[in-house]
Amino acid sequence: MARALIIGCGGVGSVAIQKCCQNSEVFEEICIASRTRAKCDELKAKLEKTTKTKITTAKVDANQVDELVALINRVKPDIVMNLALPYQDLTIMEACLATKTHYMDTANYEPEDTAHFEYSWQWAYRNAFEKAGITALLGSGFDPGVTSVFAAYALKHHFDEIDTIDILDCNGGDHGYPFATNFNPEINIREVSARGKYWENGAWVETDPMEIKRVYDFPEVGVKDMYLMHHEEIESLALNIPGVKRIRFFMTFGQSYLTHLKCLENVGMTSIEPIEFQGQQIVPLQFLKAVLPDPASLGPRTKGKTNIGCIFTGRKDGKEKTYYIYNVCDHEESYKEVGSQAISYTTGVPAMIGAMMVVTGTWQKPGVYTMEEFDPDPFMAELPKWGLPWVECFAPKLVD
Repeated sequence: MARALIIGCGGVGSVAIQKCCQNSEVFEEICIASRTRAKCDELKAKLEKTTKTKITTAKVDANQVDELVALINRVKPDIVMNLALPYQDLTIMEACLATKTHYMDTANYEPEDTAHFEYSWQWAYRNAFEKAGITALLGSGFDPGVTSVFAAYALKHHFDEIDTIDILDCNGGDHGYPFATNFNPEINIREVSARGKYWENGAWVETDPMEIKRVYDFPEVGVKDMYLMHHEEIESLALNIPGVKRIRFFMTFGQSYLTHLKCLENVGMTSIEPIEFQGQQIVPLQFLKAVLPDPASLGPRTKGKTNIGCIFTGRKDGKEKTYYIYNVCDHEESYKEVGSQAISYTTGVPAMIGAMMVVTGTWQKPGVYTMEEFDPDPFMAELPKWGLPWVECFAPKLVD
């Protein structure tokens, strides 16, 4: 039915690729492309005898628009699934525009030389994508992604008005390392080290990194410390959920992680400013990434579960209401199925579903959109089919 060009073959890419191969009725052909073609070939060899999906591979530098255009013209995909780095969102979008090909990613753009991320750079392409008659689906991971669909679902089925949204991201897994990140270390540390930010009464409120701490008892995981952070779906939800008064994002961290991170910050290892070392320029954070464990290697070591969801308050039929919707994902079960830990699994599965929504025409209209701008029901129906069942709670403990 559809042909997909998948750019990126890391932890998330591997999960999304395997899920596309499980869904061969929709994804009849896929081309896996990366700067390192050997990784693509290795995954192809693992999968091609287990699926009806036809798999090809290619080498591409996702920073080069001309290389991307040439590859897209050769493969002729129905959609480009961008599972590369957020730095490369704009070059891939440019290539999709040049070839009039649908586009999807899992995280919004951030410049490589600035620890700052927001949707403005990608929203600037709205008119161009609309004129080209193609769809760009932004943030089709879990958070952002599924959390945004949860918000649209809550508004459609459970609320007339939503006042507050608290997005809670809990990783209760243990990989046994003193310090490691569950996804790309460079992106992870940049996000965690950034100033916090939340939306309240029509304006942004900024905080120091890790300034606001709360404790929450997560179903199937337990009591965890969580910290307020900025996250991109706050920006789009503030725009697309009418009348919402406050949106916050919290993520759990253990004390060991925070202690190691503070030490690394204090000695300059999390800096993105280049320094000279032995006659050449290096970026300390990129060097740190090179010496930390590869997140893709954490799968066989990680035990425990994740719990990611949203708590809403508001009104339905004139009555005050609270509502909690979440997913629990088991690290060990994820590894048994696809050879990756749950962080990659919970992002890779929605990437495949989002791409499916576009190529089947379910979520297809010209322009640039985030997930909550579409009908949530078809996406919600697919989540449990592909390994991410969701749970509803109508009397949740609120975050103070």
